[in-house]
Amino acid sequence: MRFTASLRNLNKLLDTKSLKALDKNSQFTPSPLTIQKFLEFGQNAPEEESFVFLKKELPVRFANIMKEINLLPGDLLQMPSVLTLQDWYAQSFKELIEFEEKSGKDPVTLINFCQALKTVQVRHTNVVQTLAQGVLELKDSQDIDKARDAQIQYFLDRFYMNRISLRMLILQHILLFEADADKSNNRIGMIDPNCKVKNVINEAFQNAAYLCEEYYDVAPEIEIKGQTLIKNAKGKKAPLSLCYPPSHLYHILFELFKNSMRATVEKHGKSSGDVPAIEVLVAKGEHDVSIRISDQGGGIPRHITDHLFHYLFSTAPRPSMSPTKAPLAGYGYGLPLSRLYARYFHGELVLNSYDGYGTDAVVYLKAMTNEAIELLPVFNKTSTKQYRSSTPAADWTDPAYKRNALLNGQ
Repeated sequence: MRFTASLRNLNKLLDTKSLKALDKNSQFTPSPLTIQKFLEFGQNAPEEESFVFLKKELPVRFANIMKEINLLPGDLLQMPSVLTLQDWYAQSFKELIEFEEKSGKDPVTLINFCQALKTVQVRHTNVVQTLAQGVLELKDSQDIDKARDAQIQYFLDRFYMNRISLRMLILQHILLFEADADKSNNRIGMIDPNCKVKNVINEAFQNAAYLCEEYYDVAPEIEIKGQTLIKNAKGKKAPLSLCYPPSHLYHILFELFKNSMRATVEKHGKSSGDVPAIEVLVAKGEHDVSIRISDQGGGIPRHITDHLFHYLFSTAPRPSMSPTKAPLAGYGYGLPLSRLYARYFHGELVLNSYDGYGTDAVVYLKAMTNEAIELLPVFNKTSTKQYRSSTPAADWTDPAYKRNALLNGQ
């Protein structure tokens, strides 16, 4: 197996100026932000300050992952979908570095920058599906050994985490500063300072139930218990809330509910009277908000649970990449992506399965905004070794890896 560290594809996509900018920006380490920083920035910083930060930070995050893409196996790089993906990233990088020398004091520059971000956002809408298609193209064309598969899995975790962070920065700026930005709601860009956990749980459950009923004509009920109400600063009971991007929490819960519903209905049949409810436990402590989703869907054998966070692994048949209606399951991306969303602000997603009975999925989120810091992949010697070693070393994708090492870019 031969890996290419050359810039063969990038040489075709970037001009000399852009290649030099790519090399320069890839040498910098991305600057992770806490939710507290996002809030303070959104509440107090003018558009010019956001522009100054993003015109430097976005090229750094793009360059880090673009350099890493080029370390993938040469045959994967040549898959049609991956070539398309590289083209998108190269085009977006070129557009962003055009603002490096521009001043934020010019109102026209700020308008053009916001429009450029919108263009990048739209261009990258189908990044997840496109890369998934590229990996499928490779797997369908040849056998992949364990070493190469481990390296691809390692890359996918880092690539998708990078994408989550890029979308967060881009959408945060757009929502705050676009010309028709909605100033009437209480959200600070992507973040809701009082994200009501029970409301997001119910929304995710109802939408998953609708999908489940489309496929099976029945869906389980929900039972929510635990600390759905807690005492606020005034000593009065109020709905449990935390400062968090609701769309991220929704993504996690929606995927977990889909999995639980499918397992429950297939285990107990399609008669609504025989389908046990899905139980949700909510708790909030000093440091964590915990959400446990418990089903009686028969559980998963231990030898399979190790693969559940493996991209393209699914216990359901693989659906079409261009389905006529939204599939309930089968792509093998739901759980690994949900775990990345949980880990993005240093939370976690854990599965505990009891073969023959059911599964508990536990989502942990940081309750304190100063502890909820972005988890960002860094392109460096350690990450490069992952693509050249037949036995990948410990890294941030390993839950046992220390947080301090992560923040130091090791």
